[in-house]
Parts: sequence; structure tokens; C-alpha cells
Amino acid sequence: MGLLLWILFGAIVGWISSMFMSTDSQQGALGNIVMGIVGSIVAGYLMPFFGMPGVTGFNFYSIIVAVVGAMVVISVARLIRR
Repeated sequence: MGLLLWILFGAIVGWISSMFMSTDSQQGALGNIVMGIVGSIVAGYLMPFFGMPGVTGFNFYSIIVAVVGAMVVISVARLIRR
């Protein structure tokens, strides 16, 4: 994917995961994008351990996988902040 698609993908994933984790007011738009992109990368590394492919492109499966990855990143960030 090109850089602009990664930013768009990160924004969508970050926004969705922040809604699930109730962090939207804390991180803002840039934080959502960063969490979405980092979540996509984390999911890409974690999913093969469960026998499934990671982020495969700009599709529904990849969005779900990346949201799970972003939620893991948000959870870890919450643990570190405490």
C-alpha cells in the first residue's frame, strides 16, 4: 500500500479501536492514526501465531485484524502509563 493508503487505513482503524476502548477524547486524530498504523503492524506479527494471515491489504478482514492489533497496543499503553 502507498503511504497515503496507510495513513487512511490507520485513521479508520485507530478511530474504530478508540471507540471500542473509549480513548477517542484522549488521543485525538493524530493519535488515532498512529495507533491504527502501529496496531496494523502488531497484528501483522501476531496473527501468524494463531495460524491466520496478518494485514493483507485494504479490505474488511485486514481492518478487523488491525483493530484487534490496535486494541492490544492501546491496552499495553494503558498498562505502561499506570
